[in-house]
Parts: sequence; C-alpha cells; structure tokens
Amino acid sequence: MGLAIALGLVSGCGGEPGAEVNRGQEEAGLMQTGDRIILGTTLRPRTLDPADAYEVSSLNLIYNLGDRLYTYDFNADGLNSDGLDTNALNSDSKSSPNPGGNSGDLVPQLATELPQISDDGLTYTIPLRSGVTFHDGTAFDAAAMAFSLERFMTQGGKPAFLLRDIVDRVEATGDLELTIHLQQPFAAFTALLAFPGLSALSPTAYGESGGAAGGFQPEQWVGTGPYRLRDMEENTIHLEVFADYWGEPPANGGVDIQIYKDNPANLFNSFRTGQVDVAYLNFDPQQIETLMADAAAGRGQAVVTQGVAVTLMVLNQQQPPLDQLPVRRAIAAAVDRPLLLDRALQGQGELLYSLVPPQVPGSVPVFQPQESADRSTMLAQAQADLRAAGYGPENPAAVELWYPNGSPIRGQAAAVLQSSIPQALGGLVDLTVQGVDSATGFSNIGKGLYPSFLISWYPDFLDGDNYLHPFLSCEAGSAAQGCTQGGAQSQGSFYWSEAVNRLIAQERQAQDPQERLEILAQIQAIAAADVPYIPLWQDRDYAFSQTGVTGVTITPSQNFPLWTIAKPGIPKSDP
Repeated sequence: MGLAIALGLVSGCGGEPGAEVNRGQEEAGLMQTGDRIILGTTLRPRTLDPADAYEVSSLNLIYNLGDRLYTYDFNADGLNSDGLDTNALNSDSKSSPNPGGNSGDLVPQLATELPQISDDGLTYTIPLRSGVTFHDGTAFDAAAMAFSLERFMTQGGKPAFLLRDIVDRVEATGDLELTIHLQQPFAAFTALLAFPGLSALSPTAYGESGGAAGGFQPEQWVGTGPYRLRDMEENTIHLEVFADYWGEPPANGGVDIQIYKDNPANLFNSFRTGQVDVAYLNFDPQQIETLMADAAAGRGQAVVTQGVAVTLMVLNQQQPPLDQLPVRRAIAAAVDRPLLLDRALQGQGELLYSLVPPQVPGSVPVFQPQESADRSTMLAQAQADLRAAGYGPENPAAVELWYPNGSPIRGQAAAVLQSSIPQALGGLVDLTVQGVDSATGFSNIGKGLYPSFLISWYPDFLDGDNYLHPFLSCEAGSAAQGCTQGGAQSQGSFYWSEAVNRLIAQERQAQDPQERLEILAQIQAIAAADVPYIPLWQDRDYAFSQTGVTGVTITPSQNFPLWTIAKPGIPKSDP
C-alpha cells in the first residue's frame, strides 16, 4: 500500500465548552464529556468507507470512529530525541478504548481473547465482546462482524486483496463467536485483523450495499467506536462523542477537524496563532524545525515518534541499464544516507538499511557497511564492476529517477541523489531526475514506465511480511520476463526470484516464531544481494499541540488517537 494519515480542525475554539454540541445529542446517542478539540491537518480523507479506504488520511479517521477485533497495546510514550516534553498520557490516566501499555502486542478489542488457531493454521475461532452497540442502535454480534469482513472482501475496493487473497470464508458460529477459514496458513493473520479498515459496520446501515461490488458509502460512518460522525464537509469534519460506547469515554467533548488542503503554510500559521489546538500532518521540514524551536522555548508542545513509514528507491530490472546487477549494486553502494538525512530531511528521519525497519521484529540491516572504511572499498569495487560492464566517463550508465512532485522531501532527496551518486562513482553513472504528479506516477509504476522511482510505504499492519511480501512476491513471471503479476510488478521493480517466492511462502506458514524470523532474515539478505530496491530512510512523525493540551500521542503503528486528548482546566462531565 502506501498509506498516508491525517486529521484536521475547525478554525477557532471560542464559545462555551461544548456549546456547539448540545443539540439533542442525548436523543441521538451523543454526549458532552468536556471541551471540544480543534485538530488541523493538510490531508482530506478521500473516503470513510473501510472497504475502499487505503490512504492514511482515511484510515486514521476510521481508526478513531470504529473498533476492530484486535488493536495494538501502545501507550502514549513517544520518541523524543530532542529531549522535549512529549506531553504523553499520564500514567494514572483512565484506560482508553485502545488499552494502554507500551509493548506493541496485539490485544483484543471487539474480541475478548486472542484467536484459537487450528493445528493446520487454517481456522481461527474468535470469541466476541457482548454489550456493544453500533452508532445507529443496532446490536453488535458475530453475524455483524462476519458481514463487515465479507463486505470488505466483496466490494472490490482498493484494500480488498488483504483479506480476499487469504480468507476462504467467514461465518458466525455462535451469537458471539466468529470463525474465519483461511485458504492457506498465514502467520501474521492476527496482526492483519488490527488493520483499521477491518472495523465492524452496522448491517442495518450498510446492508443494501453489502453484497454488490462498488456500493461504497464514502461520506457515511456507522460503526462502534468512541466517536460518531456528525458531518463531513469539504474543509471540516465534526466528530461527536458516542454516549453508548462500550469502553471508557473520550477525554474531550468531541473533535472538530479543520482541513488546510495541501497548504502547510496555512496550517502552520493557524497553529502558531492559536486557532487550532493540535496540528498533525503535514509540515515542511523548515516549519517542523521552527515548531520544534517554539516547543523548546515553551511556546507549545511537540510529540516526536519513530514512524513506521519507509522510503525506498525502486529499480526496474526490466529496463536497461538497471537490468544489469553491477549497475544496481553500484547505485546501492553510492547512496549516502547521512547526506540525504542532512540535506533532504534536515535531520528529521532515521537512516534505513533494510526493507524492514528496525523496530519491526526480524529486521536485519543488510545494506549497512560494518565499518566506515567499507564504503570506500565498496565504491572502489563498484567502479571496477561498472568498467568491467563496459561503462566509462564517456559512456556512463544513464539512469532516470522519478519522484512524485507533490512530495517536497522526495523532490529534495532526488536532487541530492542526482549530484551525489555520479560523484561517488567517478562519473560512471549519469543520474537524471524527473517529477510526476502522484496519481499519474502510482498509476504508471506497475506498467514499467519508470526506470527508477522514489516511493514511500506505509504498512497495513506491523509485521515483517508487510514490508517484504508486497515488494518481492510474484505470482507469475520468469527469470527472463521478470515479474508479470504480483507485488514486485505492482511496485515497479518487476523482480523475480524463485528462492524468495519460496521463502515468503515458508515464513507465512511458519508456526515457530524463531524459525519465521530466520526466514525473514534470509529474504532480506537475498534482496540486498539482488537489489530490486534500495532502502533510504525511515520517517519520524511529528505532532504539535498548544501549551497545556494533554494526551497527544502518535502510536508506533502511525495512528493518531483522538480520544486521549484533553484541554486544560476543563473538567470531564459525568455521562
């Protein structure tokens, strides 16, 4: 996938606490639990239909409106490498709808226990929570959860393959017991069930469009989460507290989301003038630097976490000269990650030496030189290999690098790579860069139109498989043709490896965790040797809040909980 997240705000926070909320909310299942939060963002959700939502802006809003069978056990402890007060949740805070802790383990949400898995790994039996109500008053049960998962698979939306390619059938085997049958074992299946798009939906509200492909409801939401959707306009979204929520109520009285569409400058100015309480996604690096300095001086607060999104350079193995292994290896050796981090990201990221980021189990830094002297040795060898392949200063290997021109950071990174790679390789590679709008780029990358491309990847779920399978797997192809159908084709590398296909199948079916980690390591080693992709950097995530606002956090799964956020001096009323 290549997700992207966001939430936004309304332009101002005047008036009595919750004055905007009191319009017969009790009759509509809404309640007042404190002051409203104004949240600002530059990203507008394309859709709220979980069967078609595959962008971070949509999925993060769904994350706050709905519940899934499982969620991640994360506390609000963010990475704060600059030593600032991250304003995380207090340790004595009440539990939130997403239980506390900091382990990153999967915990039940609409389920009551982790699944019982059959010996063959094909059948998952899941007991469900009782007393849960949808926003329209419909009771939640196993039939409703089965309906929601079946709808996700059959509607034909962008993320449908996540379940459709794995699940054979879903059935309610009791009022509060769900049974899922897989087509083949998949070791990361429980983690997949935490994907925000697999939220429970009311069969009453979605039933008519439940079975027909394409019957999406992009501006409707009727789930079971702590908030319900009041309205969704072009530049504002209003969330109200759901009075009948099964868990702890939010620490605020609702959220107004103000969307400064594709305009970081307006979001930046609105936050600095106090028009929004919290700002999240997206700021330019210089704006982040300014807001970090403001926070250090006591003018606002900053939360900084290590993100799970990664940026990679895709190398199309079906286009010359990248069809030659010496060229791909030479480019990989010439990438100066510290230079990229300094000049393109202004230090706002982490160096990445594997397709799998280091906080995900099984990550191995296979692209990292063991010693600083190794880089000089690697570059000398790369130049020798390029000369042996027939390249010289007069006839360098000519490579085009494309990037989405709507991403300033990737545009700056492309410029750094354009100057640094030829220099590091003694002029034996000529790298030119081209920008293309994101929609066109991602539409064409699977068609093989780009020799190389800078992509950012937001995982569907936190498991090494989701950083390897979507890029390296191939359902059809050959060594001569490359990948003609599958993940490697859709991501633009067209990589084909029988060994990697076999290992991916093995890690997906492995029941022993240690065995699975060893297989993941083997896959990464092969990928580093064949170089269909070059890992470049890993994002940091930044959120900013006004002084005194509490409970702002970004989870390591790159979700942004809203129910934990509260304003100072506003007591939470009783339900």
